[in-house]
Amino acid sequence: MTRELHAEWTKLRTLSSTAWLLLATCALTVLVGTLVSTAVSASDGPQDLPKLVLGGIQYGQATMVVLACLTVCAEYGTGTIGPTLVAMPRRLRVFAAKAVVVSVLAAVCGVLGVAGSLVAGRFVVASDGFAALPLTDGATLRAAAGTVLYLGLVALLSLGLATALRDSGVAIMTVLSVLYAVPILTRLVASEHWKLRLEKYAPMKAGLSVQATKNLAALPLSPWHGLGVLALYTAGCLALGALLFRLRDA
Repeated sequence: MTRELHAEWTKLRTLSSTAWLLLATCALTVLVGTLVSTAVSASDGPQDLPKLVLGGIQYGQATMVVLACLTVCAEYGTGTIGPTLVAMPRRLRVFAAKAVVVSVLAAVCGVLGVAGSLVAGRFVVASDGFAALPLTDGATLRAAAGTVLYLGLVALLSLGLATALRDSGVAIMTVLSVLYAVPILTRLVASEHWKLRLEKYAPMKAGLSVQATKNLAALPLSPWHGLGVLALYTAGCLALGALLFRLRDA
């Protein structure tokens, strides 16, 4: 699969938008997390500081969604998917290579964004009167690692749906709706029973529970179980994308 990986990496890095989208993912993650941290102070009461400073991933993920969708949809838009499959006829290998490249880029962005958020957050929360943000305790490390995994899963979910939909605009809007619409709908639901169900099984809400370090018993799902729900969504989208990529005419 070396040939497929090299080809997919070459195509992605030569897209003019790739570098900007990667930079935007890291910058938004750090900037929004820092701004949110600045908006609270010790007088507001106890805070889940790691979750607070890592909250920028909710906005940084949007540009990663765009990048993942363009990875496959750009070829359909320009018609170059035909020559790609002529040169590399093993479609599942091509799809797997796209997934590997996207997930590696998402992991790199996630590590940089999380590290930047934690370092910036440490200074911000100290100036707001909180105790120093712990960077090496188990809960914070789990939240940090989980956030990196979360971004990778979102990128792969986007790739799977984009492969199924083929159109970049439709794919981007669909993924963003899946991620952001359900939390908005949750606030409008009057029934506590259905609100709890939506919080449990909404992809973004469930996945981001991995960031929590306090009051874990009050969460609809435990941190790793929540990330597992997102992983199931991602696996389903990847399976659908791979199946359609394999069976449909290019």
